[in-house]
Amino acid sequence: MKNNEEEVSFIKVVIHAIKSVDISDISDPIKLEETTNSLVSKIEYAWRMNSKRVNITKHSKSWWNEECRCALNKYKASRNLENWKRFKSTVKTTK
Repeated sequence: MKNNEEEVSFIKVVIHAIKSVDISDISDPIKLEETTNSLVSKIEYAWRMNSKRVNITKHSKSWWNEECRCALNKYKASRNLENWKRFKSTVKTTK
């Protein structure tokens, strides 16, 4: 999904990291390396905070999301007919 919350947040953090880089004294190689390492660390941190690990299997559904998972878990915990209906409604809406 393009422009989802995680992507927007990641881009904002990266833009802020780039803007905050102090390039006033990068004339010597050591200072330049420290500056670039600092920027890399900030970008890696932004990536870790805004990405999620997805395990795709042959049974994966492209539309399945966190809301579907929560609704299914709620039904599994209760085995309540109303929770089953909510789960089915969530799946239908998500698809």
